Amino acid sequence: MYAAVITTFDAPPTYREHPEPVATSENAMVVEVLAAGLHHLTRAKADGSHYSSSGVLPLVPGVDGVVRDSQGRLRYAALDDTAMGTFAERTVIDPRRSVLLPDDIDPVQIAAAMNPGMSSWVALRRRIDFPKGQRVLVLGATGSAGRMAVQIAKRFGAAQVIAAGRDAARLATLPALGADEAITFDQIEQAADVDVVLDYVWGEPAGQAMIQLLTARTDRSVPLTWIEIGSIAGDLARVPSAALRGARLQIVGSGIGSVSPRDFMAELPELATAVAEGAIEVRARRTPLVEISQVWTAETDERVVLVP
Repeated sequence: MYAAVITTFDAPPTYREHPEPVATSENAMVVEVLAAGLHHLTRAKADGSHYSSSGVLPLVPGVDGVVRDSQGRLRYAALDDTAMGTFAERTVIDPRRSVLLPDDIDPVQIAAAMNPGMSSWVALRRRIDFPKGQRVLVLGATGSAGRMAVQIAKRFGAAQVIAAGRDAARLATLPALGADEAITFDQIEQAADVDVVLDYVWGEPAGQAMIQLLTARTDRSVPLTWIEIGSIAGDLARVPSAALRGARLQIVGSGIGSVSPRDFMAELPELATAVAEGAIEVRARRTPLVEISQVWTAETDERVVLVP
């Protein structure tokens, strides 16, 4: 069969022949891959920079995808740390880490949506208590995950969602998706009285935004929960001790390890249904797997979905 294969961390994968996957345990199943998204997590695990990366080469990247099992059923599958990912014609999954999908579902849409969508979905469902009426700031709202976070926060009953980012043109599209305000990073004080921050940025911008928000809050004794989800601007953020002592700030993370696989899987059917029903906008770019080397580092508003 053919697959995308990484043999060195400093180069894109290449499309080439690869040995057929083999199910080596009773909890393993060989499946046909229909569509697999090219996510930030996929790249980070593949270049060894993500905290959950095994660092083992060679490897076939791909952390999830829509697959067809031997009985012809469609599944969305999330893979554990493995050298045999979903960027291949076939792969091996643990059926316990998959959910069945309707036969008429669009594999490309699901593959594009599930990874970025589950980041905010699981954060709000599993990492904090999120009653209706909360005010939410999405930091880094112009990426795929951030755009979906705006919609998901509204779906879960947020009274106000403020979208923050650097690209003014992309920010201008977010009110149509439910954002009550769209602001740039130098306007962050306008979001001072939010209850929850969904942070896809981290790094120096997040540290600066945190201080600006806390300084401008009307009442610093009102709880502010900062959920760190992504780190597109860097792995380290400077948080002065005064930020924790001078305000009622709670910083939590949401991701692999802080949420159990069982909790992730429990949320996926409802997310898949919302995507299938068109309740959450998804921008997907269907791309043949043979073009993996060309699109590996591509910058696009759409989520690249590779189709063998």
